[in-house]
Amino acid sequence: MQDGLIDHVEYFCYYPGNVSCTKEVRTPSVSVLLYILAGVLVVVTFCGNLVVIISISHFNQLHTPTNLLILSLAVADFFVGVFIMPIIVIQSIETCWYFGEVFCFIYTFFLALLTTVSMINLAVIAIDRYIAICHPLTYSNKITAQIGAMAVAAIWISSVTYSGTMMLSGGNTEGVIGVDPCPDLIYSFLLPFFIMTTLYAKIFLIAKRHAKTISTQQRNSFGKNKNISKKSERKAAKTLGIVVTVFILCWLPFYVCSLLNQFMNLAVPSAVAWACLWIAYVNSGINPIIYALFYPWFRKSFKLLITCKICSPESSLIKYLNGMYIYL
Repeated sequence: MQDGLIDHVEYFCYYPGNVSCTKEVRTPSVSVLLYILAGVLVVVTFCGNLVVIISISHFNQLHTPTNLLILSLAVADFFVGVFIMPIIVIQSIETCWYFGEVFCFIYTFFLALLTTVSMINLAVIAIDRYIAICHPLTYSNKITAQIGAMAVAAIWISSVTYSGTMMLSGGNTEGVIGVDPCPDLIYSFLLPFFIMTTLYAKIFLIAKRHAKTISTQQRNSFGKNKNISKKSERKAAKTLGIVVTVFILCWLPFYVCSLLNQFMNLAVPSAVAWACLWIAYVNSGINPIIYALFYPWFRKSFKLLITCKICSPESSLIKYLNGMYIYL
């Protein structure tokens, strides 16, 4: 039996046949430290994405097409923190699967689903930013919150369909849930990766061109408002570009491991495989930190949450303007 990822199938729970689990020996202090670190990551992922979900859902001003896509991404990350991370914490530290075959199927399905949702979300966000920056008139006239909601629904429906198909085609052989990494790599990573990198390259080239022409535009109030709008769109594109870059950096090692095993028959050591998987999961807790650093609305929403001002009857009508809270 090879160590780590084996043959042409990734075994997410346990090995096929009558192969007993050989538990790795760790000192109690190491196990406790690993549980503490993993627990911190789970709490950060849970709380950070919950703030994003509550903020965008509650405040009317935040109901924009882009924010609805961010909300969808936060929901996927939230469920990773609630459902996927606790299970993988136990499996990676104890090095054995204790939850049975049925739960393995459920766990693997949601793992594939949430990863696919995140990938498609980020690809659609790239499309959204591309239209906003490169075709601003089309964006303002045709891309509404309703369109954003329809896009989110399409993302989740297509992800459920794709993940279910992958699970059924992978089958359940000898108590092992397997997913062939080759098509999963293409549709869940390479295709969205190509879309995101291509569109963001075009976005930043056009944004750079816009920045050079702003100083030559007319100085009347309409021109100023237009420049402010363009600057806001570019800032949003920059922030979401960081989100996309971090996502790719976090998931790339995992898919590299899959490629090494699939096409080069290289056995990836267990410790390396687990490290790559955990780097991928860390991404779910990083996004809220990025929002906190670059989005004023996130920081203000967090302040309203911890001060319980969100519980007031008209809190959903609060509008952020120049650092102050006013009602719409």
